[in-house]
Amino acid sequence: MIKQLTIGAITALALTAGSAFAAGKSGHVEDFDFSFEGPFGTFDQNQLQRGLQIYTEVCAACHGLQYVPLRTLADEGGPNLPMDQVRAYAADTFEVFDPALDDFRSATPNDHFPMSGLENAPDLSLMAKARAGFHGPYGLGLNQLFKGMGGPEYIASLLTEYTGEEKEEAGVILYENKSFPGGWIAMAPPLFDDQIEFADGHPSTVHSMSEDVAAFLMWTAEPKMMARKQAGFVGVVFLTILSVLLYLTNKRIWAPVKGKKSS
Repeated sequence: MIKQLTIGAITALALTAGSAFAAGKSGHVEDFDFSFEGPFGTFDQNQLQRGLQIYTEVCAACHGLQYVPLRTLADEGGPNLPMDQVRAYAADTFEVFDPALDDFRSATPNDHFPMSGLENAPDLSLMAKARAGFHGPYGLGLNQLFKGMGGPEYIASLLTEYTGEEKEEAGVILYENKSFPGGWIAMAPPLFDDQIEFADGHPSTVHSMSEDVAAFLMWTAEPKMMARKQAGFVGVVFLTILSVLLYLTNKRIWAPVKGKKSS
């Protein structure tokens, strides 16, 4: 259960909100310039902290992060919150059911984020890797080669591409969204300008907040990205040095043989 969240956030993201994160195989997806992109890119710690705040105040009313331990908020390469802040955040924000007590209790850093609050609202733990924002052309994957899979771009685009148009079908209000397949989505626009006040004074426009929460969801989907990139870089350097040594060794071993043939 989530404590102290705005009731308006719950109603705004209510019925059939889960359809918001269906696969983005069509629709416009903006190519955001995220700091973690590229072989040497890194997560922006301040951006991840803002994304956490947006998730907590807006998204957590419906969407869970059940595969993310709360203690990882203190990890380097992530939001990197002091552990005392993680404890306070867990205790003040979430409640979890404890079978030993047969009752709910305040969450601790050893607990995970709760599951989704709505049955049809998907869990967002791995959403940034589950969704592909860029495709083709013609199934060749060239856009993905140059731009990446585009999961966080799809999420950010989805949150920014509401047109303001509405319609009703089968008793459900649908909202026009240029990034969503089919163009109409059941989730009401969750973000609006100046909705959240950030401690670092960062602007809270819909565009910037969408980018921040998408970056945070990329971190939840791949929290060890920085370690993976570092290991990959070390591996490439090692293989390069090994290749040079093998080349020189091969040249030295075969030099006498080649010399005899030439004479």
